[in-house]
Amino acid sequence: MGFGNMNKMMKQAQKMQQDMAKLQEELANRVVEATVGGGVIEVSVSGKQELLAIKIKPEAVDPDDIEMLQDLVLAAVNEGLKKSQEMVAEEMSKITGGLNIPGLF
Repeated sequence: MGFGNMNKMMKQAQKMQQDMAKLQEELANRVVEATVGGGVIEVSVSGKQELLAIKIKPEAVDPDDIEMLQDLVLAAVNEGLKKSQEMVAEEMSKITGGLNIPGLF
């Protein structure tokens, strides 16, 4: 491999790194929402996989069945995190061209 090709690859890698850093900042401000139980539980999750909000409609609360409420909240949080991770992976693949680089995000 010639020096010119190596220099070109280094510049491309630096640009990719800059683009990824910029995207990570943008993703931190993006929010995905997930609902479960026909919409009685809704969560909001950032692109940094941070849980931002949980909304519980009154009809989801049954004092005689707290376990159902706990299961719904857990399912909603997991779905929100999954959606957030999928969003990040999709946006990152636009920059990396589908390269699977372990530990990248």
